[in-house]
This record gives sequence, C-alpha cells and structure tokens, in this order.
Amino acid sequence: RASQIARYLHGWKLRIEQVGTLNFPNEARRRSLSGNPVLEVAIAADGQLDQVIVRRSSGHPELDQAAVNIVRLASPFDPFPAAMRKRGFAYEGLGR
Repeated sequence: RASQIARYLHGWKLRIEQVGTLNFPNEARRRSLSGNPVLEVAIAADGQLDQVIVRRSSGHPELDQAAVNIVRLASPFDPFPAAMRKRGFAYEGLGR
C-alpha cells in the first residue's frame, strides 16, 4: 500500500511542478516574488478536484492565487490506486 501511495504522490507532485513551471505568473516572476503557500487539496477517488484552499499564505496574495490556479489547471489527476480507494486517504506533507 505504501509504495502505491508514494508513486501516486510522486506523480501528483511532478504534475503540479510541470504545470506550475508553465503557468507561473509573469508579474510575480518580474517582481521576484517568492513564498511557500500551504494548500489543502481534496481530490476525489476518480481524480477530480473537489476543493483547493489556501491554509497558510505566502505573504503575497498573487502567489497564493497562482498556486490555487495551478492546482486547478493541473486537474483532473490520475484516479487513486486501489489501495487508496479502499480505506480513503489523507496526506499532509507536500507543503513546506
């Protein structure tokens, strides 16, 4: 079960990073804004995005909104593997 979850999370993280690289706001890049918002992301077992919430701000509202938009653009995600579907799943740890 743990290896399936680890693979799923790794793929999810790569997808977010790829979409984020392509869709990072030019204005934020130009102004050299930085920060690490912490998001809560709810994904249905079929991979559809249910919800995304900023739990801790980066200190820059435009970065927070960009992070939310990136998650939305990256969806839908892969469906959960069988091991994750059976018991439900919650994970905290992709934020910094």
